[in-house]
Order: sequence, then structure tokens, then C-alpha cells
Amino acid sequence: MEIWLCKQFNLEQQHGNWPIAPVMLHLDAPVLAKTSKDFWMRADPVHLRIEQNHIMLADSQSFEISPEEAEQLIQDLNHNLGNQDFIFTAFHPHRWYIRIPKAPEILTHTLSHVTCKNINDFLPAGKDSIIWHKIFNEVQMLLHEHPVNQARESRGELIINSIWPWGGGNILRSIHTPYTHAWSNNDFSQSLALAASNINYSNLPRDVNKWLQTKISGNHLVVLDSLRSQAIYKNAYEWRETLRNLEHNWFLPLYTAIKNGKIKQLTITTSNESASHDFVITRSDLWKFWLFSKPLFTHSRKIN
Repeated sequence: MEIWLCKQFNLEQQHGNWPIAPVMLHLDAPVLAKTSKDFWMRADPVHLRIEQNHIMLADSQSFEISPEEAEQLIQDLNHNLGNQDFIFTAFHPHRWYIRIPKAPEILTHTLSHVTCKNINDFLPAGKDSIIWHKIFNEVQMLLHEHPVNQARESRGELIINSIWPWGGGNILRSIHTPYTHAWSNNDFSQSLALAASNINYSNLPRDVNKWLQTKISGNHLVVLDSLRSQAIYKNAYEWRETLRNLEHNWFLPLYTAIKNGKIKQLTITTSNESASHDFVITRSDLWKFWLFSKPLFTHSRKIN
């Protein structure tokens, strides 16, 4: 989804990477987002688990980390691995960064793309990849028996035993989008709206009726991403219940809003790991009587 959002805001790859980190600075460190000339990369805290010959990754959707824990881990990472040209920073407990003066020649994968997967297939590649593999290993050795992790383990919590580098880029001076208003609870969507000069941002309303009550005209971007976590972590029951709520609070009311002329055109974009698909609906489409419509949940079925 991050890549799709980048394209909607006319962002291009930098050195083969989507510039997620410098965009996120508009939310996490607004002053640096306007003044920094360095290269910024996300280096988010993760939990790695060895399963047979695989190393599986879990992101912060699976654990909580306090600001105090994050600060202590960052301090020790800088003390042991950092220098004046390589600095770890945690502007948010779940969002860590690396600041370096020059862009490394590596290709990375977004964190959401590797979550719940074998990381061996997605490690940084490119001319400088050996350097980053070394950093990756040194971070893991440092965090392995860190006091913060010993305390977490004693409480039965997942330990923070690695970082995931991704989303590197330099600060972007100008961002534009065809949308006039973004509605989302997604941090990256908010950061893009803050970085762009021609779009407003609001938190996602509870349902379509609350959204329509705002009576804000224009070309709206509404980000409904509540299914992502359940899909990534393969939680089938929660995924189905979340989809049921989306049907009740968003999709059926949107259908009614188009039918009543409150919305001129609706484009629903869905995506998976390899592609995205657009479904465009206008009021005139509803007159196509040969196209049957039915709710996503027409009946419940008992499974023994």
C-alpha cells in the first residue's frame, strides 16, 4: 500500500527505493523534514524468529515498545555502532531511522512486504549490500542479550532482536497529488498529506454518514486499511469480522450515496503483493440491470 500511495502523490524511487523515511519525517520530525540534507532510512524494530531453515519477521503490530525502551536501545546502538556519519534515531517508539550523509547503493523491501515472511529472500541487495548485511548482524548481536530484552522476556513479551532497513531517500521539496482531501488513520497517508502543498487531511470517520456530514466537496482519498494486519498475519476470523464491518459502515452506504447522487464517481482500489486493481462506479452504472448486486455477506454458514 505504501508504494501505491507514493504513486498517488507522484513520488518516484530514489536509488531504487521508495522514499518512505523522508516523507514520514513530516509527521515525526517536521523541522528536519524541511531542513535536512542527509539521506534518511527507516530502521524499524522487529522480532525475528528462526523456524527450521527460515527466519520469520514480525513487526510492531505484534508487540508494544515503550518510549523508554526505544530510547535505551537507540542509545546503545549509537554507542556501539553509530558515528558522526551514521546515527540511529527513534522519533517514535515503533518508527526508527538511520541518518547518513550519502545514499548507499542498496535496494530494500518495504517492512509490510516482508512481515510474516522468510527475510532471507528480502535482505538488502546492491553494491553496498555486504556493508549492510554486516550492520544487520552486528545489531542482532547487540540486541540479543540486551537488558531491555531480558526484561521483556521475563514479562513474556516478544524481544526486539533486530531492525529492518527500508524506505530510504532524501528530503523531497515538492509533492503534489490530484486529491484535495485525504481521510485516513494511516500514519504514512497523514505524512504524505503534510508533505504535499495542495491537500487537506482528516482522521477517518466512523462511517460513510459521518463522512458525508462534513459536506466537503472535491476529489477525496479515503484509506480503508483495517484488513491489512489480519491479512498479513493470516487471522481469518478477525479478517472476516473486519470485512463485515466495512460492508456495513462503508460499502453499502457508499452504494446508497451513489444511488442518491451524493457521490458522482467512486473508484475502489484493491491491491495485493504484485498488483493493484481499480473498480470505477458511477450513478449510471446502477441502471445496468443485467449486473446483479448483492451484499458481501448474504448469509452465515455454520462450520463444524
